[in-house]
Amino acid sequence: MGVTSYEANQIANALATSVPGAAVILPEHPDYKTARLVWNACFDKRPAAIVRCQNTAQVADTVRFARKAGLLLSIRGGGHSLPGFSTNDGGIVLDLSPMREVRVDTDARTATAQGGCTWADYDAATQQHGLASTGGMLSGTGIGGLTLGGGIGWLTRQCGLACDNLLGAEVVTASGEVVWASASEEPDLFWGLRGGGGNFGVVTSFEFRLHPVQQIHGGFLVFPFDRAHEVCRAYREFVVELPDELTTLLSFANAPVDDSFPAELRGQPALFIGGCDLGSPPAAEERLRPLRKLGPAADFYPMTSYTDLQKAFDAEYPAGQRHYFKGGMVAQFTDELIEAIIEHIRVRPSQMSGLDWHHMGGACARVPTESTAFPDRSSAFIYNVLGNWIVGAEDEANRDWARRFALDLERLGGSASYVNFLSEPVAGTRPRAVYGGPKHERLTDVKRRYDPSNLFRLNQNITP
Repeated sequence: MGVTSYEANQIANALATSVPGAAVILPEHPDYKTARLVWNACFDKRPAAIVRCQNTAQVADTVRFARKAGLLLSIRGGGHSLPGFSTNDGGIVLDLSPMREVRVDTDARTATAQGGCTWADYDAATQQHGLASTGGMLSGTGIGGLTLGGGIGWLTRQCGLACDNLLGAEVVTASGEVVWASASEEPDLFWGLRGGGGNFGVVTSFEFRLHPVQQIHGGFLVFPFDRAHEVCRAYREFVVELPDELTTLLSFANAPVDDSFPAELRGQPALFIGGCDLGSPPAAEERLRPLRKLGPAADFYPMTSYTDLQKAFDAEYPAGQRHYFKGGMVAQFTDELIEAIIEHIRVRPSQMSGLDWHHMGGACARVPTESTAFPDRSSAFIYNVLGNWIVGAEDEANRDWARRFALDLERLGGSASYVNFLSEPVAGTRPRAVYGGPKHERLTDVKRRYDPSNLFRLNQNITP
């Protein structure tokens, strides 16, 4: 419910008393206009207050305040929530962005990161020591939302999902209690955090396992769109025997208007085969040979900095654009899927839109499916239909395109959705369809224990 009995000055006074030391930004504050903005410009909402928390105590105070006042509560880390969950109308936004400390233990090969960190923050700290763990492919994404939903990235096949590297988490529950969740403490909560989204509390600190990631062999090969059938089939064969060291991505997008691209490609539809190889440079070069034999129009290998590869898509996805994504999982890259993909890319209403096709398997597939809430580890690919545009008047056309595209992929073999790639709330029976019956039932049990009143409902919600 929104604000009813609370006027702005009452909220300000109540928050000042209830959350001492936090920065409270109200609608009349000069910073409010920018503070309320989120990455996806489809969501232009006006919360009653934005509370920028400096520490866990302030987070707990804010949670208790929102619960007692009966106000909607959004949790904002990086602010990249596709369905706009990190903001609301008339409620409280609990903003973790001041909490961005990362501590690295090189002996234990672990990193402890506060809940407001982005992957840029995390990678900058861990790469100083030649270490990393799986993170998102946009560096401005918050570590929290991505990890809690699963978390795929350039290290997935070698190191598993982001949630597979989670060793423990400090969580503020709906009661305002602060607990530590790990394999040995609050194990049911820990299970739910790894793939169940932000349903169970505010994670104020994450402890991750780190892996040696120093010099990588990564980059992109680029092909014109008129070779899509050939390149898709070649990619399908290429990934069959790949070792864990190599994680790849097939992406359909327009080439940037950039002097580094051949003139005939700039601004035109293209296919990108991206990769991150943790093997030796000679072995990585040898693995690329089948793709290079195809004769790419542009070759952006090797990109040897992991942080540079992590930022490779940043320029194409700045804050303030409009987005509608739909993702899912598929076992095989069939000819029928290739035909459907090519046809939908041809009729995009926005030339900014596209598709990412992530190759899975490796370390991710070897984690027992019952050990985390992440729904599907057997599928060979995760896809993401990317609706991207600028003008609000074009919302309907672009959303309809993405929905039709995703329905075709699902009809041709797609299965469980990936919650981090969904731009709409999964309502009604959908969470059960996403997670499957047994996992959904267990998630519901965890929800009832830690958030029985569903305070944390601005997420891909598991109702108690």
